[in-house]
Amino acid sequence: MNNHKKYLQPKVIAQLKNIELKARLVVEGFIIGLHRSPYHGFSVEFAEHRQYRPGDEIRHIDWKVFGRTDKYFVKQFEEETNLRSVIALDSSASMRFASKGNISKFEYGTYLAAALGYLLIKQRDAVGIALYDTQVNTYLPPRSRQSYIHEILKVIDSTIPSNKTETAKALDLLAERISRRGLVIVISDFFDDPSSVMKALNHFRHKKHEVLAFQLLDPRELDFKFGRAATFKDIETGEELVTQPYQVQRSYSSAIKDFIFQIKRECRNNNIDYHLIDTSQPFDKALREYLTKRKRM
Repeated sequence: MNNHKKYLQPKVIAQLKNIELKARLVVEGFIIGLHRSPYHGFSVEFAEHRQYRPGDEIRHIDWKVFGRTDKYFVKQFEEETNLRSVIALDSSASMRFASKGNISKFEYGTYLAAALGYLLIKQRDAVGIALYDTQVNTYLPPRSRQSYIHEILKVIDSTIPSNKTETAKALDLLAERISRRGLVIVISDFFDDPSSVMKALNHFRHKKHEVLAFQLLDPRELDFKFGRAATFKDIETGEELVTQPYQVQRSYSSAIKDFIFQIKRECRNNNIDYHLIDTSQPFDKALREYLTKRKRM
């Protein structure tokens, strides 16, 4: 495996201890992969400058850059930003699930949120973070200064999933809290009543936000291949059920497909970008979907 691809693998990143190192290596591995891939039209600019526009003050022109390129660029200051984003990470009970050999949905979500935050800050965009379960427990509003990423990563790294789940209620509360229009990136398994989840996601759209929804699911939640016998435990109540998975696999498979289809369809109908991610997949899929969305804005 190429070295850059290694750091896009969830189980490899999970072995690292420092959250900032995890975010940096995921993003760097992703960018190297973009440069080596056949995908065209993607660009990740970490420039400290932007091209001169009529009305810009001449004193801000970087003459050293002009000397190298014969083009006018002005120094870009930290308060300048092209996009305001809030990453909403589900830290509710259902996100704690992990099947054998995979990291939990919440752990995957923290790495994805950290990488997105790192990428946004490096692009000079403003980014904030919200962590929620039945309510919004932590909210840092969007900022674009480079040092802000340390605060965001600290909050992500210190959060422990709760024992309750009310995704729709929490997202509704968050929609009321974000005052200025921008991009809202929701990372969740969306395990709640689908109609309530969609009502909450549409709350963001009603407030003129763009929405990018990542539904994280464990591979076993998708295929229900738990072996011949298994004990299932309710994460919230602790109640256990011993059963033969094959006995319920068919009905479960139908139910989960209907659940995913309903959310995907309603997102499409309401101009919400929806992407299903399973926790065994490399992070580049989600990051590429973000760049696609960013390019259209």
